[in-house]
Amino acid sequence: MASRKLYAGVKLRETRTRLGLTQKDFAARLGISLPYLNQMENNNRPVSSTVLLALASEFGFDVTELSTGDAERLVSDMREALADPVFGDLAPPLADLRLAASNAPALARAFLELHRAYRQSHERLASLDEALGREDAALQPSPWEEVRDFFHYCDNYIDAVDRAAERFARNGTNPDDQERHAAETLESAGITLSKNDIPGLRHYDATRRILTLSSRLSGPTRRFQLLHQIALLTQSQLLEATLDLARFQSPEARDIARIGMANYFAGAALLPYGSFLEAAQEARHDLELLADRFGASIEQVAHRLSTLQRPGAKGLPFFFVRVDQAGTITKRHSATRLQFARFGGACPLWNVYRAFETPGRFLRQLAETPDGVRYLSLARDVTKPGGAWGAPVRRFAIGLGCEIRHADRLVYADDLDLTNAAGFEPIGISCRICERRNCHQRAVPPLERRLSVDPDRRGLLPYEVAE
Repeated sequence: MASRKLYAGVKLRETRTRLGLTQKDFAARLGISLPYLNQMENNNRPVSSTVLLALASEFGFDVTELSTGDAERLVSDMREALADPVFGDLAPPLADLRLAASNAPALARAFLELHRAYRQSHERLASLDEALGREDAALQPSPWEEVRDFFHYCDNYIDAVDRAAERFARNGTNPDDQERHAAETLESAGITLSKNDIPGLRHYDATRRILTLSSRLSGPTRRFQLLHQIALLTQSQLLEATLDLARFQSPEARDIARIGMANYFAGAALLPYGSFLEAAQEARHDLELLADRFGASIEQVAHRLSTLQRPGAKGLPFFFVRVDQAGTITKRHSATRLQFARFGGACPLWNVYRAFETPGRFLRQLAETPDGVRYLSLARDVTKPGGAWGAPVRRFAIGLGCEIRHADRLVYADDLDLTNAAGFEPIGISCRICERRNCHQRAVPPLERRLSVDPDRRGLLPYEVAE
């Protein structure tokens, strides 16, 4: 399959501005004409291989930054929004969506905000209790969705917070040393650390300056909660400055994002960027080896692998997802071309949903999405026991994967036949925007296609998806 041309005008223009160069000077350094550069910056021409080589050699630029997932995320999100029945047959072709995402990303995001506002207004009118007779019923995004989208479009990588966590960790990888350093940090700040059988995971009494961790916590969870509280106590200026830049629309969104930032710091300190990236490459991304080496959980390791997007020192582009037994996506991120649905669940043919059937085992899947991109996907259940008889057990499944072109760098691909096209299972994003016509697991019709219904004929479905 021919590779798609790279239109990255916005990224190219941002790069030039960051370097403080005029178009004339930038074109001269790249060895191209001024009109040619102007055409590329306005997405009238794709970025050529000559320009990519010049960016790398002249400026030491990581050319993979030009093809980050921003445009793919926007295209995926716009396709899902335009599948809403309110648009009817007005959905523009995919090529137009790609142009909008590449050339006018601010406009694309404004469209998504408008559709989200419409969707929430529709839901409030349907429930009435949120729409009638309430002074506080002003339309605004769900705080949870607003924070989710913030991390989504940051590529799930917050550079300043990540580097601060790495400095705090001192590149240490020994779990006991990490925990001792964290405890000493609290002690130097006049905070007492205790472990007791308390409800929940963690409680900080600001008046008495006592941090209490549940004595039931496993080692990885205990260290994570300890580092989370340290982030709130010692990194507040950094976290607040980052939150200021995000410009959330409600105090609730900012409060949720603050927790997300502290979680990010904890994960980055538990698995420091440089040492973790080096270890991941050395272990060929063996999750169990990495979890053992860093004293972390499988989920923490998988999630961290998907955040290794530091400019100039990127790890493999992974997608990461966590689902519950009802199929609800509770965590999601993708540095690959595969993008998750903003609303509802994912494709039921994906192996992450089969992980509940085989507890304690990794499942591998070779999968192909409707756009022809092939992936190696791992899935495993993650059980979070309550620590006592009668305490609730939380069960999730996680999925981690990358495009098949990176599979040789994963230990999980060693005995798989990656050349056999028949070995790749067809998966989609979600039924409502999936283009496959003959899927035996389709739950609802695709909103972008017309249906053909014949009462005298029944196949796998009571309708056929028209061409």
